[in-house]
Amino acid sequence: MRVQIRLRESSATTSKPHWILRWCTPVLLFFAGISALGYCSYAMLEGQLSQRNQLKQFNEALSKVHSSNADDFHVHSSGAADLGATSPPMPRDTEARKANDTASVVTAAGTLPLGKIEIPSIGLTAMVQEGTGPRVLHLGIGHIEGTSLLGQSGNIGLAGHRDTFFRNLRSIQEGDEITITTLSGSFLYRVDLISIVEPDDSQVLRYSGKDTLTLVTCYPFVFVGPAPKRFIVHARKVENR
Repeated sequence: MRVQIRLRESSATTSKPHWILRWCTPVLLFFAGISALGYCSYAMLEGQLSQRNQLKQFNEALSKVHSSNADDFHVHSSGAADLGATSPPMPRDTEARKANDTASVVTAAGTLPLGKIEIPSIGLTAMVQEGTGPRVLHLGIGHIEGTSLLGQSGNIGLAGHRDTFFRNLRSIQEGDEITITTLSGSFLYRVDLISIVEPDDSQVLRYSGKDTLTLVTCYPFVFVGPAPKRFIVHARKVENR
C-alpha cells in the first residue's frame, strides 16, 4: 500500500507542471501576440503622425518661399512700369534670391523635409528626409547619401520600407509618373525600368548621364525576416514644373 501511495503521489507531482504548461502557454502566446500587434499599430500611427507634421511644416515653408518670390516679382514689375519698359531677365540675381529665401525659411523653421514624393497611380504620397537610418525610414522616405539631391541633376536615390511607405511599390508599372516637390519647384519623372537586384548591387545608383530617380526597397514584399533581394524602380526626368 505504501508503494502504491508513493507511486500516485509521484504521478500527481509529475503531471502538475504539464498542466501548468498546457494552460499557461496559450495565454502567454496570446499576450505576446497582442503586444506585438500593439507595437506595430503604435509604430504605424507614429509614422503617419510624423508624416502629417512634416507635410505641415513643408507646406508652410513653401508658402513663405512663394510669398517672397511674389513680393520680388511685384517690386520688379512696379519698377519696370515706372521706367516705361520691361526690364531684362537677371538669372543670377534670381537664383541668388531663391537660394537666400530658401535658406532663410529652413533656418526659421528648423529641420525640414527635403521634399515630397507623389505617385498617383499607386496612391503614394510621402515626405523625404535625409539619410537611411532606422529612425528616418520608420518615419518616412530616406534620401540615400552620396546620390544627387532632390531637384538636382544626376541620379537621385530614395529608400523606404517594403511594409510601410513603399508598400504600394509592388503595384507600380512602367510609364507611371512620379512627382518630386521641393522648395525650389516640382520635378516630373516617368518610370522606365523595374528590376530586382542583389542587396550589394550599387550599379543602380550610379549616374548614367541622364537625370533619373531611383527608388529602392526590400524584396520580396511578403517575406519574414531580412529580405534577400532589392526591388528597384528607375524613372527618367521628363520636365520641370
